[in-house]
Amino acid sequence: MKRFGVSLEDSLLESLDSYVQTEGFANRSQAIRFLIEKNVAEHKWQCNHIVAGTIFVIYDQKRADICARISDIQIENQNLILSSAQHYISEGTCLHVATVMGEARQLTALADRMTSIKGIRHGKLLMSRAE
Repeated sequence: MKRFGVSLEDSLLESLDSYVQTEGFANRSQAIRFLIEKNVAEHKWQCNHIVAGTIFVIYDQKRADICARISDIQIENQNLILSSAQHYISEGTCLHVATVMGEARQLTALADRMTSIKGIRHGKLLMSRAE
């Protein structure tokens, strides 16, 4: 294992420390390794391999605008969506799951659109090569 120094602005270091705490990492180094590995893995998905996966988002079910926006995005991408479902996981909280299949870069772009909707609490894309 190699060591190196990193310079960060105060606000970015505070964000890193908060991330370490909330995600349960043992230290900053472990969190940085995880983030780099995650970035490398996600970069590999920027290709034309056919993959299958799921996109999930968690949001406040009282926000009808979020549900409508998710629906609009799915209608625009019917060629990639195999199915979708909403689950009410607690009072006021909805988990929306979309099962998807297509080129990895298409699914990544679709997930980015869905997870970046204003008001989404959390979102993630999980993929596996289907070829």
